[in-house]
Amino acid sequence: MHPLLAAQEARARELVDPAVLTWIDDGTDQPGAAGGWSSYRFRPHVLRDVSSVTTTATVLGTAVAAPVLVGPTAFHDRVHPDAERATAAGAAAAGSLMVWSMRASVPFEGTGWWQAYVLQDRAITLDACLRARDLGATAVVLTGDTPYLGTARRAPLGDLDQAPATLQDIDWLTTRTGLPVLVKGVLRRDDAEACLDAGAAGLVVSNHGGRQLGRTVSTAAALSEVVDAVAGRAPVLVDGAIRSGLDLLVALALGADAVLLGKPVLWGLASGGSAGVETCLRAVADDLAHVMGLAGCATVADVDASLVTAPNGWT
Repeated sequence: MHPLLAAQEARARELVDPAVLTWIDDGTDQPGAAGGWSSYRFRPHVLRDVSSVTTTATVLGTAVAAPVLVGPTAFHDRVHPDAERATAAGAAAAGSLMVWSMRASVPFEGTGWWQAYVLQDRAITLDACLRARDLGATAVVLTGDTPYLGTARRAPLGDLDQAPATLQDIDWLTTRTGLPVLVKGVLRRDDAEACLDAGAAGLVVSNHGGRQLGRTVSTAAALSEVVDAVAGRAPVLVDGAIRSGLDLLVALALGADAVLLGKPVLWGLASGGSAGVETCLRAVADDLAHVMGLAGCATVADVDASLVTAPNGWT
């Protein structure tokens, strides 16, 4: 883990209510919950001009300072009184993009993407997406791995009355909102292909931090398969225990267009409000620039699959 992120987490654990910490930590002890990024080894280039390294990228038409986005996490008011407003401000200051959770503590405002669950009352889902769109959201991230809450996620924090989402919901949300719809929770080739065929504008490789089905494959192990299935037809993002520029560099080498940070952003928010979030995102971006240079990559476009070697037994 990046030392600054570790320091923010340590400070956050001094400030946040223990019951909230327990809820945030749920799932992290599940086998497979960790990203698996450290299992890869690099094959760096030499004699490349890395006197100037840039991490700038474009994700679904949005320019960002680095391919590091704020993933959707719930109830930011449990860790800081300024809640998601501070998170969004910190993300904007860092040149990043925030994915607002449907379980946010405050209404969507500003720019970013909107994460949606399909609820038993589907009108609530649609109304929330339309409201976010009208306030500036530029994409919907449909969570596909939560037909109902896994036991690790049950907490006295206001659960939603969720219903199983289906492939048809991709077209439903795309048509009704006019926004591109990404599907979050994809870990398999066949699901990736089915989502794209159903109209998905992008995919997020995610195992929900081990908070849904336990013993789920790590996102690092699943990423290449999904990227191969997509074959450049849509952006592929990934989350799951990304804690440093090295982790991010592996994800990019495996074909991710960007990563989503979850817990580190909450630690940054808890320890320093919007400034803490900005510091967290900038630290990961700066760390990425540092290790890109060491790997002989001056731009994100220079990072490809030849840069990493898979662990034994992985494909």
